[in-house]
Amino acid sequence: MRSAAGAAYSLGAMPSERSQPVPADWSVRRGRQAYFEENGFSARAYDERWTRASLLGVRFRVPNTARHRWAIMRHDLHHVATGFGTDFAGEAEMSAWECRGGLRGLGLYTGGIVLGLALAGLLTQPRRTLAAWRAASGRSLFRARDLDLEALLAWDVGRLRRELGLPADGLA
Repeated sequence: MRSAAGAAYSLGAMPSERSQPVPADWSVRRGRQAYFEENGFSARAYDERWTRASLLGVRFRVPNTARHRWAIMRHDLHHVATGFGTDFAGEAEMSAWECRGGLRGLGLYTGGIVLGLALAGLLTQPRRTLAAWRAASGRSLFRARDLDLEALLAWDVGRLRRELGLPADGLA
């Protein structure tokens, strides 16, 4: 795919380490769709009773509680905004970035997943994980509890990045 500016944006290999973040002029909905296609994900998974997960190449399923469902929808938009991939290093970066924004409201289960990945990243990818922590503004969609998902999907990615205190081109 090509952005309006003509820069290449690759889709394909799973899990992904992005070549670059999605363009700022894309809608968040379009960015999320590209993220889904890149990783073999789908919005249908939000409503499933169990959700797929993997850690260090080991795949397993975890309960998709109401709080987890709410958090994963926003977590996916954090990926769209930052450009962090879904490979282990990218998830560690994403988790460190999210921790800096605060985990209040995620609950023990979902907050534990995010914190655990950030800590694992500190052990395995310390430079990248710390860089993601330092790059975080402390703003997160986890804190914006009153923002409706449909409203967020209608924004452009540039607006989402501004709201989250991110550079215009994301972080990755």
